[in-house]
Amino acid sequence: MDEVRAQIRADGFCWIDLEAPDDDDLQEVARHINLHPLTIDDAKTFRQRPKIEDYADYMYLVVFGVDPGTASGGPLLREVHMIITGEAVITIHRRPNDALADLRKHYDDQHIRSEQFLVYKILDAITSTFIPVLSRIDEDIDELEQQVIDSTSSEQLQRIFSIKRDLIAMRRVIAPMRDMFQRSGDKITELPGLQTDDKLYFRDLYDGLIRISELVDSYRDLLSGATDMYLSQVANNQGEINKQLTIIATIFLPLSFLTGFFGQNFSFLTTDVINQTWTFWVLGIGLLAVSVAGLAVWFKRKGWI
Repeated sequence: MDEVRAQIRADGFCWIDLEAPDDDDLQEVARHINLHPLTIDDAKTFRQRPKIEDYADYMYLVVFGVDPGTASGGPLLREVHMIITGEAVITIHRRPNDALADLRKHYDDQHIRSEQFLVYKILDAITSTFIPVLSRIDEDIDELEQQVIDSTSSEQLQRIFSIKRDLIAMRRVIAPMRDMFQRSGDKITELPGLQTDDKLYFRDLYDGLIRISELVDSYRDLLSGATDMYLSQVANNQGEINKQLTIIATIFLPLSFLTGFFGQNFSFLTTDVINQTWTFWVLGIGLLAVSVAGLAVWFKRKGWI
């Protein structure tokens, strides 16, 4: 915090990245930047919706990215709070954020063209984390479709639901962020004391969020198609199993009738009909073989086997 106080007091512009700060840290920052009490409360409260709030001399944003290293179905979203003033930009997050860490390393020893450009790069680093996750989802959907065609299993359905949860989570934050930058993105360039730059940077954020939103919607449609394909394949497999069982039952129907008929203990059958050796081979084995062969020929002509 001593370094933070020194940077805030210095005559210039700084980026302060706070990971899991406590209440004392936020109060210390608020004393030097003169934050509104509502801003301090918002900075302490996570699990919010994307939003942008315009105060007298600063702006407060809640934006979301994702962690590309998180497995499908896990806690994917990464919430970042931003306070943008003419003297500093402050990012607050509870978990380590690799995108912000890489950006700090990249610009640690480099000159930044403007303060607005730094704000844009921070927002762009956060929102760009959706791209590798969506690319991974695209590959997963293609792989799932091929696996479903080859052979269905319950694991495939679990993967479909995991990917669907990821898409729903991303869609829940991407659409509000897209609308937020469409309405109020240019207001960042109007902050007092903030070194100006090209407004097209913030419009580029809006365009990028539109593309991401369209990708999410298209992958949801592809995933719905994969789900329908899975259910159709399962139904086809069940139909094939039912057909096989029906064939087996049909074959055993005449066999059961013949064995049941000649197994009756009537004196006429036992004394006059099945009292010779040839009756066993002709009436017993022969009729059974003929019935099986006849049914096999019939099934073949019908295309069932």
